[in-house]
Amino acid sequence: MNFLLNTVAMSLTALSVFSAPLTQAEVVPSVSFNEPSIQAYKVSSSAVSNLQAGQQAEQDTNWKNVPTQFINAGGVNFAYREYGQQNGGTPVIFLNHLAAVLDNWDPRIIDGIAAKHHVVVFDNRGVGASTGKPAQSIEQMADDAIAFIQAKGFKQVDLFGFSMGGMISQEIVLKQPNLVRKMILSGTGPAGGTGISTVGRISNSDLVRGMVTGQDPKVYLFFTRTENGKAAAKQFIQRINERTENRDKEITISAYRAQLKALKKWGSKKPSDLSVIQQPVLVANGDHDRMVPTVNTYDLAKRLPNSSLVIYPDAGHGGIFQFHEDFVKQSLTFLAK
Repeated sequence: MNFLLNTVAMSLTALSVFSAPLTQAEVVPSVSFNEPSIQAYKVSSSAVSNLQAGQQAEQDTNWKNVPTQFINAGGVNFAYREYGQQNGGTPVIFLNHLAAVLDNWDPRIIDGIAAKHHVVVFDNRGVGASTGKPAQSIEQMADDAIAFIQAKGFKQVDLFGFSMGGMISQEIVLKQPNLVRKMILSGTGPAGGTGISTVGRISNSDLVRGMVTGQDPKVYLFFTRTENGKAAAKQFIQRINERTENRDKEITISAYRAQLKALKKWGSKKPSDLSVIQQPVLVANGDHDRMVPTVNTYDLAKRLPNSSLVIYPDAGHGGIFQFHEDFVKQSLTFLAK
């Protein structure tokens, strides 16, 4: 389905679900498990060459060319991309936003964090190249994420959740607190937060707007309409399209509909007691998020007892993409503490 038809279909879907009207950082040294230890025997020149070649291959891997892999967990074949393993340490699991597939992450953020950390990004069940029936609640998405993490054999992880991914992250740490070391949450809010149940209305409006203007809807959803915002939006869209080969499958209409329902439920439910979350959390957003209103960012940070807050000026839902250089520095500093 081409861009325009896909946009129209998603717009109609959103209307069916939401029918009401719109009323700086120090350098962190990496840890390499690939450095050869001192041995009592000589290492052959060919072995050294192979080792160096392997290290170079890892260094050359980036979000533009990292291969897509699959792993089965609970009967679902999850599509994922993984690199930065040579850095060792706690893996950073990225959790996707509404309608996102692997290719929707900003390469500058993924590559920036992968320069110092082992990073893993996966498609939710029934989304992109992952198999299965799409989950219809944030809680189900959290269960799927836990199953994926366990299938990968990770004993403990750091979570990076953007927008809907931040909601999934909250559920993961509440369900399995020992599984999580730290969290980075951006463009998100607590259950029952202001305006979260009506995210679909905003999405619908901007999907139609994108169709009419021939623009990617994220130009409107993620960024302000100031000159700075427009420039940042253009650059962001260019970055997420840098990968030209082996791109992920787009989200289907049924999966999009399921995610809209999940967000509506999340936004309508009673807030969870987040005071039990003792893990360090970095909370970030733009000061003008109209998708998940910025008031939720402040509220979330207040509810989390061990949080730090970063708010970017003249920025919207995608503030971390607009200020990606600073955000990567902030994230690396946070993860290294």
